[in-house]
Amino acid sequence: MQLSSPRLRATLLAAASLTLVAAVLPPPTPLGIGDRLFPELGNPGYDVLSYDLSFDYKDNLNPLDAVTVIDARALERLERINLDFTHGKVASAEVNGEPARFESVAEDLVLTPARPVADNMPLHITIRHTSDPRGRSDGGWVPTEDGLAMANQADAAHRVFPCNDHPADKAFFTFRITAPAGLTAVANGESVAPAVRLGPTTTWTYRTRHPMATELAQVSVGRSAVVHGTGPHGLPLRDVVPAQDRQRLDPWLKKTAGHIEWMEERVGRYPFENYGVLIARATTGFELETQTLSLFESNLFAGEGYPDWYVESVMVHELAHQWFGDSVTPRTWSDLWLNEGHATWYEALYADGLGKYSLERRMREAYQRSDQWRAAGGPPAAPKAAAPGEKIGLFRPVVYDGSALILYALRQEIGTEAFEKIERRWVAENRDGIAGTADFVRLASQEAGRDLTAFLEPWLYGATTPPMPGHPEWSGKAASGTAGSGTAGSGTAASGKAAAARSAR
Repeated sequence: MQLSSPRLRATLLAAASLTLVAAVLPPPTPLGIGDRLFPELGNPGYDVLSYDLSFDYKDNLNPLDAVTVIDARALERLERINLDFTHGKVASAEVNGEPARFESVAEDLVLTPARPVADNMPLHITIRHTSDPRGRSDGGWVPTEDGLAMANQADAAHRVFPCNDHPADKAFFTFRITAPAGLTAVANGESVAPAVRLGPTTTWTYRTRHPMATELAQVSVGRSAVVHGTGPHGLPLRDVVPAQDRQRLDPWLKKTAGHIEWMEERVGRYPFENYGVLIARATTGFELETQTLSLFESNLFAGEGYPDWYVESVMVHELAHQWFGDSVTPRTWSDLWLNEGHATWYEALYADGLGKYSLERRMREAYQRSDQWRAAGGPPAAPKAAAPGEKIGLFRPVVYDGSALILYALRQEIGTEAFEKIERRWVAENRDGIAGTADFVRLASQEAGRDLTAFLEPWLYGATTPPMPGHPEWSGKAASGTAGSGTAGSGTAASGKAAAARSAR
C-alpha cells in the first residue's frame, strides 16, 4: 500500500520511531534531584524557563481539563524527560513539536521524545491532561464553599500540573483559567489581557513578572470580589475575598499597605509586581505565602478566638515570606528554616511593636522549648523528614520559633546594626534567586567581619540548644507562656485557642 498523505506518512513514521526508541531504552524509572527530605522531587537534566498553564473549571465534582506547556533548556543529552505529575490523566504529550511516548511511574510522568534532545538545546513540552480536585487531602487543589484554590507547599504542585516540582527550579508562569459565568478566576501575578466572555464561560489570563517556585503557584475560582488599592510608592494591591464578605473584611484589607511599609523599613523594597490577600471559605489549618497573593482561611478574620493583634501578626508573617521564601527561595527543603524562621521573626517583631507580646518574652519561651523541639523534629537546618503521607508534618515548631531563635541569637552576638544589614543584603543580593544555609552563614560572616561558622553551626545543626548570648540566666529555667504550642505545624505568636489551632506557613 502506498501512503498518499504527507501528514499521515509523517504521523506513522513518528509513531514507528517512538516504538523503536522505546524498544532499546531500559524501562522508565522515577528520578529526583536528591533532596534530603524529598529525594524523588524535582528532575535532573533540564532547567525550566516558563510554564503556560490552561485550566477549564466546571465544578468541584469533575476534573479540570488542562494543558501544560513547558519551555526549558536541556542541561545534558536527554533520551527521556521526567516530570513530576500524579492525580491526573494524560491524553497526549509532545516534545519539540513531535508526539512523545508517555508513561506514569510512581509520581513521575516519563516522556520519551521521538528523537533525543541534545545538550543545551531548547525543550518545548506540551501535555494535555486532567487536573483532579476531588478527594484531595495531601495538598494541591483545595475545595472552597464556592470553588477552589491552590495550596502546593511543600510537594503538591505536581498533583495539579506536570512540572519540575522543586523550589530550586524557579520559572515564569502564565495562567489561563476558564470558568462558568458568575465565577471569578484569579492567579499569581497580574492580569495581562481583559477577561474574555464566550457563551456560558469566561477566560482570564495572568502572568508573573518574576520567576516563581512551583509550590508558590496560586489559582482560585469562586464567587469572589477583587478589591484593588495602592500601597507604598504606588504598588498595586489586589485582594480577593468572598463577595458576600467584602464589606466585613474591608477593615482588614486596609491594613496591608501599612504592613508593607513596615516591612520595607526593615528589609527594603517589596520584591514583586503586586500584593494582596486571598481569603477563602475553606478549612486548611494554615495560611500560605503563595507568591503575590497569600492564602488565608476566612475564619481567621471571623472575630472569634483570635485577637486583632494576633491576626495582624499572621498577616505580616505571610507578607514577610514574599521576601523570605518567595523572592529568595530555599536551595533545598532542609533550608526551610530560612523561610519560616524569618517570617516568624518579623511576625514576632510586629507583635512586639504593638505592645502585645514582647519579642524577648517569646524568644525566652522558645528557648526553653527548643531542646524538646529539636528532639522531636531535628535541628532547624537539618529537620527530620515528615512521616509518609504527612508532608505537612515538616512544618514543626523547630522551623518556626525554633528558627527565629537563631536569628535572635545572631542579633545578640553581633549587634542590631550588623544584623539588620545582613537582612537587607540577604534579600537584595539573592532577589529572584535561590539560596541556602551555607550562603546565609557566608553573608553573615562577611557583614560581621569575622567567621561565624563556629558560632552558628551549633544553632543550626546541634541536637541541643547552645547558650544564648547575653542571657546566661535563660539556661536551666522552665518557661511560662504560650510561644509555640509544641504541636506539629504550630509556629505563630499566639495565646489560648490560637496557639493550638493555627499554623502560618
